[in-house]
Amino acid sequence: MSYKSSTIKSKWKKTKWLNEDAYFRQYVPHTLPFSKKNLNAMLADYTTVFFKPTDGSGGNNIIRIRKTGGGYQSQLNTTKTSYSSSSQLYRDLNRFAGSRPYLLQKGIRLAKSNGKPFDIRVMVQKTRAGAWVGTALFTKVGNPNKVATNYNQGGSIGTFKKTMSGANFDSAFIQQLESELKGLGVAVGKNFDRHYKGFKELGLDVAVDSKGRPWILEVNTRPQIYPLKNLKDRSLYHRVLSYGKHYGRTK
Repeated sequence: MSYKSSTIKSKWKKTKWLNEDAYFRQYVPHTLPFSKKNLNAMLADYTTVFFKPTDGSGGNNIIRIRKTGGGYQSQLNTTKTSYSSSSQLYRDLNRFAGSRPYLLQKGIRLAKSNGKPFDIRVMVQKTRAGAWVGTALFTKVGNPNKVATNYNQGGSIGTFKKTMSGANFDSAFIQQLESELKGLGVAVGKNFDRHYKGFKELGLDVAVDSKGRPWILEVNTRPQIYPLKNLKDRSLYHRVLSYGKHYGRTK
């Protein structure tokens, strides 16, 4: 992609930017760099923990760790492995990571739409005048057997209102959440601008838990929009392109 917009790969750096501000902290699930000490601390506090590459994309190489009656279970894609101790689990994760930095993140129990887990992509873009605008909101509906909801992990793309209705949220709540998420996206854009120059667009991955509370899982500085072409109504896809034209986004 040759369009002009700054890219920050490190998820840890972006998480730290958000955590500097009390307003964003309430939206960020507890996240720590991977180490033996941090793994034990996270496993002590949460029943599900995600292990993800600091610089990864597309939902690749994400491992979900769950506490079980007899220890722990890890899942990579559809492969599950059981461990009787956290030191055994740490050894395997450390081997898997190799020299790549990884993060540990508190697992959010995703709301389900018609039985399938989903998360929300909040797309914000800059106008020619340099103001952030929320331009698209859509959902990534996961394959229930996979760890990540990403499109290239076998997920599908849905419209926000339809997916939220499928999760049994009422229309007043859906409307309120939509404006909250667009406002949140714009605020994240302004926050990122304070730390680094040259951002033109951002894609927030937001999980909604079963109570409807939103959590920022990640902020993508190179958000993919090609899956939007698969929606029957392509107006969102064309809207993003029309906003992106001035900084060179063509697809």
